[in-house]
Amino acid sequence: MSELKKILVALGITDYSQGIFQYGLNLAAAFDAELIAANIINVRDVEAVRSIASMGYDVDGEHYVEGVRKERKLFIDNIINNSNLGNFSREKIKIIVKVGNPIESLLKIIVKENADMIVMGPKGRTDLEHVLVGSVAAKLFRRSPVTVVSYKDEKLSRQLMKKIH
Repeated sequence: MSELKKILVALGITDYSQGIFQYGLNLAAAFDAELIAANIINVRDVEAVRSIASMGYDVDGEHYVEGVRKERKLFIDNIINNSNLGNFSREKIKIIVKVGNPIESLLKIIVKENADMIVMGPKGRTDLEHVLVGSVAAKLFRRSPVTVVSYKDEKLSRQLMKKIH
């Protein structure tokens, strides 16, 4: 395995985010790598708000984006604050919140930040128990130029073990 200098952790707004972040943090600490915590505000959601605003409703698309961006950064800050950093320096963690297509945006972050690995969860916001790999994760597995690590929490791991027996 080549040297890991930067690890990207893709975080959605899910119950799994804390575990995904901690797993990425543990990897970064083990390899003395930098950690990038990224969240993508889906452009489809932003376009929906702008569409509602264009119908005359009192909704401002730009204020919506800024509000969501602040909420997402706060969400990630809370995850970091609730993590076991150990000896890992907080200064080695970079937070990125972008608006865009989740797949394309994460691929661009990988290239721009020169990430060596991406850690993500297998499921997205739908969190359907029968769906093992979400569409973003599945597409990133195929298209990512770097190693993709799929984090599974204990509950999902147990469910998958039961299906094997």
